[in-house]
Amino acid sequence: MIKTKLLFVILFVVQLGTAQDDLFFTDYDWEPTPNYTIPEETEDDIIGVKDKIATEFYFEGDGLVEYFLEHKVYWLNSDEKIEAYNKVYLPYNNSSELKVNKARVITKEGKIIELDDSKILTAQDEETGRNYKYFAFEGVTKGSFIEYYYVVKRYPRYSGNRLTFQKSYQIKDIEFDLYAPKNLVFEFKSYNNIPEVERDTLMKEKLHWQLKTNNLNGLLKEEVSAYNALKGSVIYKLDRNTYSNVNDISSYSKVAQNIYNFYYPEISDKTTKQLKKFISEATNNKSLEGEALIRKLEFYIKNNIVVADGGSDNLKDLSEVIKNKVASETGILKLYTTLFKYLGIKHEIVITSDRQELKFDKDFEANNFLTDFLIYFNKYKTYMSPIELDSRYGYPPSNLTDNYGLFIKEVKVGDFASGLGKIKYIKPIPAEKTVDKMVLDISFEQDNIANCKVKLDRAMSGYYGMYFHPIMNLIKQENKDELVESFATRLDKDVTINSKAIVNEDPELFGIKPIHFVIDFESEAFTEKAGRKYLFKVGELIGRQIEMYQEKERVLPVENDFTRSYFRTINITIPEGYKIANLDDINIKNTYVVGDKEVLIFDSYYEIDGNQLKITADEHYRKNIIDVTHFEDYRTVINSAADFNKVVLVFEPI
Repeated sequence: MIKTKLLFVILFVVQLGTAQDDLFFTDYDWEPTPNYTIPEETEDDIIGVKDKIATEFYFEGDGLVEYFLEHKVYWLNSDEKIEAYNKVYLPYNNSSELKVNKARVITKEGKIIELDDSKILTAQDEETGRNYKYFAFEGVTKGSFIEYYYVVKRYPRYSGNRLTFQKSYQIKDIEFDLYAPKNLVFEFKSYNNIPEVERDTLMKEKLHWQLKTNNLNGLLKEEVSAYNALKGSVIYKLDRNTYSNVNDISSYSKVAQNIYNFYYPEISDKTTKQLKKFISEATNNKSLEGEALIRKLEFYIKNNIVVADGGSDNLKDLSEVIKNKVASETGILKLYTTLFKYLGIKHEIVITSDRQELKFDKDFEANNFLTDFLIYFNKYKTYMSPIELDSRYGYPPSNLTDNYGLFIKEVKVGDFASGLGKIKYIKPIPAEKTVDKMVLDISFEQDNIANCKVKLDRAMSGYYGMYFHPIMNLIKQENKDELVESFATRLDKDVTINSKAIVNEDPELFGIKPIHFVIDFESEAFTEKAGRKYLFKVGELIGRQIEMYQEKERVLPVENDFTRSYFRTINITIPEGYKIANLDDINIKNTYVVGDKEVLIFDSYYEIDGNQLKITADEHYRKNIIDVTHFEDYRTVINSAADFNKVVLVFEPI
């Protein structure tokens, strides 16, 4: 997430003249004798009895700090939930200070077991080396309550912070309070049916905003949904300082200027020479232009620059990055922007969010929406992820598309250049750009119709091809063989493979030509003898398909990762002396139409000419997000492929 420290200069100027009262948490405590009750008829295995968050921004020493309190009470009524909640982790790290931490268990019989300091443990993450603290609850039985609260002093999160209140279970009482000095005015926005935060007009010594709500229903996770993004939440940000008349403190205009100044610095003659040499290495001294040049630079960078964690200046210093070929994510982005500017390739930096986790709100400027970088190429209307190694030009991480984002472009007035930010929609990559295409040629052994011979050519492009195409040069030959064979062994583990090949294997062809997996195999798994007839499981040749069941009424909209298309052609040579008795079983068509456009469609049909049967089964998902009111349309279409998967053709003697 983007963080700016410029605000501290503003705040510190007025801090000396700002009187402050005691911190809110100094008088805060839990009830000495709690009286928590749960309805006797409930069948829930967990209920949130209390969920309180309070935070205060406070001038202290030479700057602004934040005191953050979290107070929770859970009722646990299953062994699974007791196991899940017997440890509660605290947001403690080397840059924060834990001021208060208290925890207790209230048994079903009303006995109170307070945790002493020996039950508040410290451990170390083996991977990161960071220390963390946690409460270790003991004596918890079914029907018990666990309660804890803590206060942490931390670096202030004022430019945009999200608090997610809704969980998968019911919460009886929710409270949120934010306190600030009288000169610091915050703004709030509630999402997904959470009430609005209101100003407390009675408090005069400091500013206070609050939210209270009761009996918030749980939100259950549903497949193919943006579950985390759709939970009830509140986002807040510092908007203005009334003492110094500074407004729009968290505005995107300031972000755009800061981003531009950082990622488009003046470069020295030494660095310019390094850039020229770097470009020569990346392009093998070939004269490339446009998209070919962009692809070549990306391929070279993602195969030769190591992305390292850490805040070392060398990892983001352009000269050191080119020299050592090691960079932080910041250094990588700076390398791309400098290269593109030097080469005259028009582009814009885009900052957005993962729509599965947080929908970018185009109407509420807060920096917590600014989590992920893309580069947009104006001429080609394409995107690149500078950071994600699994992504390639033209196919940014799909969850960063179909969303809004902050586009930052260079503007010049005379010799002065700056960054101008504008919120725009990031279109999803069209379905025709991500294709899974299968062509199967089927014949049967003359003396053994049960033995089915298959020639499969499976071509993948777009997001489907991106799973492996860009890294084919890194895969060992035995693993490539296993990959190709898997397209047959997924259908039947006992297939006999006669030949296999990969076409367009060169990773630099990704986005230009689809990769093909061609395999020739045979199997008796798809045909069964039934008296004088043969039953041919033609549907199984497209592989197992997703089938959606829905016992409860759908609550959340459908949300897929990316739009996509499937093209399947099955050419069958009907065995001599036989005909197919049930050709009409092939015909399946279901659509979801918006206006005059087929947004979702499954359509399978056939043509027959003598003993040659051609089956076509096309499937398109041209829209990622389907409103819950049209869920049944979506479910019908996606289940159509599963229905086709069950089609069995009956060969009967003529």
